[in-house]
Amino acid sequence: MAVEPAESPVLSGGPSGAHNIDGIGVGFVPPLFRRSEVDEILTVSTADAKAMARRLAREEAILAGTSTGANVVAALRVAARLAPEVTVATIAVDSGLRYLSTDLYRN
Repeated sequence: MAVEPAESPVLSGGPSGAHNIDGIGVGFVPPLFRRSEVDEILTVSTADAKAMARRLAREEAILAGTSTGANVVAALRVAARLAPEVTVATIAVDSGLRYLSTDLYRN
């Protein structure tokens, strides 16, 4: 599975656009991206990614950034449509330290 910003769904064939999920959605298809190796591309809005990053900090003590928030949102969407005994894993790709002075963790 691949995850990209809903505001810039380039991998899905949509237009490049502005978003605030650092580290993903670079506005073009990266040269190393192999569509044949990806079962599905999910889009996650910046708002949902930020909300999940905040939730991870508040409820799970995981200080992460918006790209991790997006990954977890996508993983939960996949998990919701699978059988209860199936395990879904994702990667926390960043720390939230660089976001402490931004709107992500300001309030």
